[in-house]
Amino acid sequence: MRDADEGTVGAHLSADGANPAGEIQNSGGHQGSGGPPAASEVAVPAAHDGAARRRIQRRTVGVLAVAQLLSGLGNGATLAIGSLLAVQYGGSDAWAGAVTTLLTLTAAVAALPLSGLAAARGRRTALVAGLGLAALGALSIVLATMASSLALLLIGGALLGVGSAVNLQSRFAAVDLADAAHRGRDLSLVVWSITVGAVAGPNLIKPGAALGAALHLPGTAGPFLISVTGMVMAGALLWFGLRPDPLLEARKHAAAPTPARMSRQVYAPTGRQAWRKAFGGGVHAIRTSPGAGLAVAGVVVAHAVMVAVMSMTPLHLQQVTVAPMGAMDHSGHADQVSTDSFALIGFTISLHIAGMYALSPLMGWLADRLGRRRVLAGGHGILLVSVALAAIGASSPAAVTVALVLLGLGWSAATIAGSALLAESVGEAHRVQAQGVNDTAMGLAGALGGALSGVVMSLVGFPGLALVAGAFSVALLVGAMMSRGRPARV
Repeated sequence: MRDADEGTVGAHLSADGANPAGEIQNSGGHQGSGGPPAASEVAVPAAHDGAARRRIQRRTVGVLAVAQLLSGLGNGATLAIGSLLAVQYGGSDAWAGAVTTLLTLTAAVAALPLSGLAAARGRRTALVAGLGLAALGALSIVLATMASSLALLLIGGALLGVGSAVNLQSRFAAVDLADAAHRGRDLSLVVWSITVGAVAGPNLIKPGAALGAALHLPGTAGPFLISVTGMVMAGALLWFGLRPDPLLEARKHAAAPTPARMSRQVYAPTGRQAWRKAFGGGVHAIRTSPGAGLAVAGVVVAHAVMVAVMSMTPLHLQQVTVAPMGAMDHSGHADQVSTDSFALIGFTISLHIAGMYALSPLMGWLADRLGRRRVLAGGHGILLVSVALAAIGASSPAAVTVALVLLGLGWSAATIAGSALLAESVGEAHRVQAQGVNDTAMGLAGALGGALSGVVMSLVGFPGLALVAGAFSVALLVGAMMSRGRPARV
């Protein structure tokens, strides 16, 4: 049985009770500068029964799952070889975490604009726009490999971060229409679907090299050409297949089709004031719900721990298994990292990504059956086992690989349970904004973890980095136990 306070939020009103569920009113009493919404997006009376809603939900989850599979190719390849390309083009190990940092930072920055776009135009428009920018990022990395350009590589990594934000928002799109008893399951199925693409990404290095050679491009360009193709296909699938839009459809079900509510149509204002209001509304909704606060803290800390350890693993494995980057050959020139070395490290990262996503359905089922809070705490427990193993077995590639798989499993449990807990702990009126705040905080924490991981590793080594990261999970668990039973802040 789930915890008593984890049920569906019954009220569909904002904190002050002024705004009906899912309706975003214009701050100035008029619609945004973009004009009235498209006719297909206007809330109209619709008497959909439960069977119709479940049919739409099944279609939505299916479309999102296939799109996740296709778009996952880009991030997998970037995580596997991005840090090594940055060191190669930058000429210093100090650049090792730069691509991961930019990717996660951009994901954080893009989260609120994407959630705002979703609130205004629906999930479909937001997801497709984000994938378009991510495809441009993959193209930028292709150009970077041709020019050996660190700047183009970093630009590409940053734009691919928008794709990460899309992947994060997709999990919330999966629960817009989900029944309370199946939120964890539906969310986890969409998260799980990224497994194929994300695991295949690092292992497409050799096939990608063959593709690059056939097109007279550098071997490292090939995997990112595949990424571009996957993202374009995912965008097309979402644009034509995600109809009706799950968020807009959920609002039709949540609000009675009265003329008054139709006049306050779900159309978000634009401009700086609107973004501040959206952010403030999301923060307020999180602060006034104990469940939402725990959910955000659990997800953010888990992501920071995972990114900090994962981003330095390729460099650590290279130092353990192959000649250090920049070793001189007999002629005095720096050795180039071979495609085989990339493939070896890519295989290890693919196992880590499999840990993140492959057992997502199990994590969702456990979250539905055992309760979100228990699974969230269990995820952080797995993270602690992971960092302990990474510290103890740092000199063994096999031990580090197992530690990375456990790192992914802990992240999966914490992220799925926390996301489901957040979705049901915030009222409809501010749910999308709260989800945007969550993803922004998640991305910022990941960016900070990626940025500082190189510094920490240079000071205390990979074992020390693992232990420092684990301390944050310990702090989260202790804080959750100490705050249990406290009233919400108002």
